[in-house]
Amino acid sequence: MTSNESQIIKILAEERNMRKAAERLFLSQPALSQRLQSIEKEWGTQLFIRSQKGLTATSAGELVIQYSIDQLAKQEEVFETIQSLISKVHGTLKIACASIVGQNWLPMVLKDFVTQYPEAKISLITGWSSEIVKALYDGDAHIGIVRGHTEWKGTKIHLFRDTLYLVDQELTSVQDVLSTDRPFIQFKSDSNYYQEIQAWWQRHFSSSPKRQITVDQIETCKQMALNGIGYAILPSITLNGLEPINKIPLTNQAEEFELTRDTWLIGYDSAFELRQVEAFVKVVKEHASILHDYSK
Repeated sequence: MTSNESQIIKILAEERNMRKAAERLFLSQPALSQRLQSIEKEWGTQLFIRSQKGLTATSAGELVIQYSIDQLAKQEEVFETIQSLISKVHGTLKIACASIVGQNWLPMVLKDFVTQYPEAKISLITGWSSEIVKALYDGDAHIGIVRGHTEWKGTKIHLFRDTLYLVDQELTSVQDVLSTDRPFIQFKSDSNYYQEIQAWWQRHFSSSPKRQITVDQIETCKQMALNGIGYAILPSITLNGLEPINKIPLTNQAEEFELTRDTWLIGYDSAFELRQVEAFVKVVKEHASILHDYSK
């Protein structure tokens, strides 16, 4: 099969829906249907069963789907190897990034990267730090940007450290949480982060918050705090300093309330030899040097 045909099979398998697949491929549904029939004729068997619920791969179809995925991956690998031999930065830079960094910091980095290297392509996925590590293991990303304590045996570059703040419209000190009836708004961005805050609370207070609200998105948590619903603990990467709210750093000179969060760039050693990765590391280090330690 040609690479275009492999791409068609791969996207059909991902979407399991002719309309959605056609939109991704910039084809009309009749044109896509005709291309699929041609591919099935080439293989001499039906690859997908059509029904009102969508597309279901046949046993033969599953084999062809895997063949298509492997073919595209090999093509990308050969292309990247070729591009690493020439002077210009080409190829696709595949980044897996912790959501909080992807939303608040990475866009500025990518803006500079695409300006300096317009011929490079970017593939970005975001998620929890644990998902970023899995993306590297599975080969879905060249490099990952993770938060907190992450076990990684390959290249690991420290980017910056940000302090965590207690934010609220009414509270003015950490000790105020002991007497307030306002709810503590928490977000479960990943289990590691959530556990760190829980451990910090247990070290410094003998009882749990009187009232709690738990959400699954940090931006939801931030907006609820900004709108006066309750207090929250947020990393400084999410705050621009202009928010109309009290920001109390969880630290003092005696480090009694110190709580910080590190951000790391990780990847396999071989990935850092790719030109597009080398170029990105250069740009990301320049930005990270400005934000190396929020607590200073």
